[in-house]
Formats: sequence, structure tokens, C-alpha cells
Amino acid sequence: MHVLIAGCGDLGTEAGLRFAAAGHTVTGWRRSPEKLPAPIQGVAADLTGELPAAPEDTGVVVITPAAPNRTEQAYRATYLGGVAHVLDALERGGIHPRRILLVSSTAVYGDAAGGWVDEDTPARPASATGAILREAEELLWVRRPDGIVLRLSGIYGPGRTRLIDQVRSGTAARPGRPQPTNRIHRDDAAAAIVHLTTAVTDPDPLYLGTDDEPAELADVLDFLAAELGLPGSEPPDPELRGSGLPEPAPAGQGGAPASGAVPTGTPGRGGNRRLSNARLRGTGLGLEYPTYREGYRAMLAGRGVRHP
Repeated sequence: MHVLIAGCGDLGTEAGLRFAAAGHTVTGWRRSPEKLPAPIQGVAADLTGELPAAPEDTGVVVITPAAPNRTEQAYRATYLGGVAHVLDALERGGIHPRRILLVSSTAVYGDAAGGWVDEDTPARPASATGAILREAEELLWVRRPDGIVLRLSGIYGPGRTRLIDQVRSGTAARPGRPQPTNRIHRDDAAAAIVHLTTAVTDPDPLYLGTDDEPAELADVLDFLAAELGLPGSEPPDPELRGSGLPEPAPAGQGGAPASGAVPTGTPGRGGNRRLSNARLRGTGLGLEYPTYREGYRAMLAGRGVRHP
């Protein structure tokens, strides 16, 4: 089967390598195709403009846009324009892939007051960029009702060391109130992309991609300090973890915003919510890094590389 990855950056490249390892032919569209590793076949393409012809035998399309900045203009061109241009290219070539998956973000949800959020929770974006992501999702579903949207929480993994660096340097600010965070390791996000497009017979239109444990930011900071061997640091007490938050969800849970210090007493960019991954886990997907502990330990051990 031929897989087309439109917007083949770090996440798309990792997914592409996994598709290839499973025996599929992979084409990656990006502005700088020379950076793509074999066996991904790189093609120069800019999602914000007209795209080249897609391979005639394309069976799976994965759209993984990445805006150059967080402005409304950049998001509209990259996400909304990107989805439209990919679908236009497929229609021009008369290509009807069996699966199309769009990587979106849990930024489409607003503040949930620390409560649980899943696929049935109404998306009420609290930002203009979040609203644009919702437009892009709806555009996919209007033009491809069988399209799959994978809303990822904060991606962390190889090369995404900002939070680690802040803890190491002593510049990571502790929150002044309970602050749940949600994350997913890049490798698990890539595995979810491959799994949903090749191993699930009748996929749902929407999945949340996040790990099993929404974690208090303070707990994550304490954990990293302990792993780094900083003076006076110790692992967070499991009995105190998550205090002040709602009771756990009944099934597998969520993950945390990638990285970055959060000023004391202010809500994080990731929103005041705890994300459930029960639907994704229910498809049979296993996670290599079910919580931040396994993921950050792998990062501190130097495991994996970030793709250019």
C-alpha cells in the first residue's frame, strides 16, 4: 500500500518510518524533502499552496500540518488551507484513499475546570487558533465523511527538552494551584497514526491522542528534579498526586502539554482539563510510554532522535 504523508516533519517522519517498516511505500510532502530519511520518498510541497500530483496508488493519506508560528494567519494558511489543498490534489487526480487522517490538537477544547474531557465533550475553543483547527476538522469531515481526526495533546520526546532544561537550570516556575497537564510521546503519537489507518477495521471519526495519566505539573517538575539528582528533590508522593482534582476517569486516560514553564498561579496553555484516551486504547493500541515517567526517563537516557 502507498502512504502519503502531507506535511512530513518530525511526527510525520516518525510515522512514515513506521509505515515503511510495516512494508508500505511512503511518500512525504514537505518544503525540504532532502531532509527526509530513506525509505521515505520525499517530494517538494508546501501545504499552503497548490500541491503536486499524489501517487495514483495512494491508499492512506496522513495530514500532519505544522504552522510556523501561532498567529491566526499562519494557522489558517497551514491547517485550513493545508487540508483544502490536500483534498483538492486528491480530487484532481481522481484518487480515493481508503483512509485519510488529520492530526489536530486538543487545543480545540476550552477550560474544563480540571474535569475530564473525551471525544464526546463539546469542542469550544478558547483561542482563535483553536477555532481554526476546528474549522479544518470540519472541512475534512464535510469533504470526506469517513475522515479520521486525531487530536493530540502536547507532544514531547527526542529534542523537545525545554521543560527538562528549565528544571535543570532552576527556571521552571511551580504553579500556584492544581494544574493538570496532558502529553503524548512522539513515538506513541506516530504509532497511533499507523494503527488507526491500518489496523482498525471501522475507525471512529475522532480520537484523542494522549497518554494514560494526566499529571499535575508540580508532580512532573518534582519527578524531573529527582531524576536529574538536583539537591533537595524527591519523587512526588503518590498519595498527594492530583490533590484538588476530580476523581480519575473509569478507563484509560490522558497525557500533558509538551513543555515550557508555567508562571505561578496562572493556567497553562494546555487548558485546565484532564484528557481521556479510553477510546484510543479501546482500539487495541499499546503505548510504549504510558506516562510521563517512562517518556522522560527515555529522553534523559538519550533514547531516540528528533527528525529534522
